[in-house]
Amino acid sequence: MEDFYQHIYQKQQAVQDMPSNKAIAQWAVGLLHLLFPERNSKTFHTVQEIEDAFKQSEADLYLLLFKTKACSSCNIKKISEQFFTNLPSIYERMLTDAQAIMDGDPAAQSLNEVIRTYPGFLAISIYRLANELWTQGIPLIPRILTEYAHSKTGIDIHPGAFIDEYLHIDHGTGIVIGETTRIGKHVKLYQGVTLGALSVEKNMANTQRHPIIEDHVIIYAGATILGGETVVGHHSVIGGNVWLTSSVDPYTTVYHQPNSKFIDSKPIM
Repeated sequence: MEDFYQHIYQKQQAVQDMPSNKAIAQWAVGLLHLLFPERNSKTFHTVQEIEDAFKQSEADLYLLLFKTKACSSCNIKKISEQFFTNLPSIYERMLTDAQAIMDGDPAAQSLNEVIRTYPGFLAISIYRLANELWTQGIPLIPRILTEYAHSKTGIDIHPGAFIDEYLHIDHGTGIVIGETTRIGKHVKLYQGVTLGALSVEKNMANTQRHPIIEDHVIIYAGATILGGETVVGHHSVIGGNVWLTSSVDPYTTVYHQPNSKFIDSKPIM
């Protein structure tokens, strides 16, 4: 047992100053509260206070990158600065997601409701923050962020996926979007959709393993689309429970035809 305890002790020493997953998630949530005051009760009285809050968030990101030893060769100060330089464009893309939900869901009464309550909006917003860090070559932290969103919403988006603007996630529970997935503009995903890989070897890690979804595609609940060579053409509709491992042309409708039986039954007395 002494060897075991020594092993655990050495691991503990190596990570003792590393921020927790909770602290990393709190940074992202705090940043969303700054971007969307609808989600936050804190009031700022001047523009300077808002600017100071964003500068503090940038300093917090720098510290997270430093303490997680995010990259041995990268300039984490430059990465932190670049992240916040790009933040306005990330924010604009988040707004397109909120608008897509508002436009596409008859139950949505306002953008304020979408931003405050919709799990799809939370998941895609956290993804967009994580994807920016992933794009800049930061490991671990992006995965922690998207797994936080996964735990809160049931929506699993890998930070390496490419997702263009106006993504509408409807309900969302059980959605899985793999690392090399590419999603175009104005795509609508219902609950239980999987955009995944066929069974591949580990040495295919840096290849296109997940499907490409072109613009204006609707994918209904429970559909599974697999494979890096699978392309769903623009303006296509993929029906519920479809299993798809080959490409479909634009303007195609694919549907699952169930073999259902209806039996008349009398009420139990």
